[in-house]
Amino acid sequence: MSENRVELKVDKGIAFVTLNRPEKHNAIDMAMFIAIDECIKKIKKLPEVRVVIVSGVGESFCSGLDIKSVLKSRAAAIKLLWKWLPGNANLAQRVSVGWRRLKVPVIMALHGKCWGGGMQIALGGDFRIASTDASLAIMESKWGLIPDMGGTPGLSECVPNDQAMKLAMTSNPVSAEEALKIGLVTQISESPLESAVELAEQLIERSPDTCRVIKKLYHKIWCVRERRILAKETLNQLKIISGKNQRVAVKRAQGDTTAVYR
Repeated sequence: MSENRVELKVDKGIAFVTLNRPEKHNAIDMAMFIAIDECIKKIKKLPEVRVVIVSGVGESFCSGLDIKSVLKSRAAAIKLLWKWLPGNANLAQRVSVGWRRLKVPVIMALHGKCWGGGMQIALGGDFRIASTDASLAIMESKWGLIPDMGGTPGLSECVPNDQAMKLAMTSNPVSAEEALKIGLVTQISESPLESAVELAEQLIERSPDTCRVIKKLYHKIWCVRERRILAKETLNQLKIISGKNQRVAVKRAQGDTTAVYR
């Protein structure tokens, strides 16, 4: 994996994916974007994988985008947003929708901060199990941006429209209990990774074809316009980025030494 930002281990049909940048609360830099994308592609080629569990080492699942790291290079921003067709997923979106497009169930084990880009990654999972002390937030509007990392399809499947807008517009973190109440997470656990393994073992007992078809069918029923959503995320973000307010927000983020999270 790129710079060891992501670790992958397969054991008894379960693919354990671990975000591995604990000194930065697993904030996403370009190396991690690439590593997650590579990891998803690798899992697709492993027929022995029946379930995927994604977690993070250290104090947080993922605190969001490492803004200063990504914005220091214009080429990096272009690489994140580039796509051949509007409905395709670019690199930024593939770290979320890539999990949705795997044929096997994906469980996100969340703890600590799950903010911004970390929340977008989590929304790509089929299930989200959060620790009792987890903090979850869609953080993009804080920086004058809109959510554009492919989490919108997952968000539309699990929370009502008003709750989605409240999360996206305010950027306010919510507790695990509040997240469970509105449907943002599937379950709360004192040990989310252990609970994820328990669920994975239950799913492995079921027919892999049944799980595959249910996942595909239900995603199509609950989110019938995924490609249109991905296109609108990118096109509207480009409009925002080209505007005056966004240039001011970017300068503020670049000059703020604490601006790690998105």
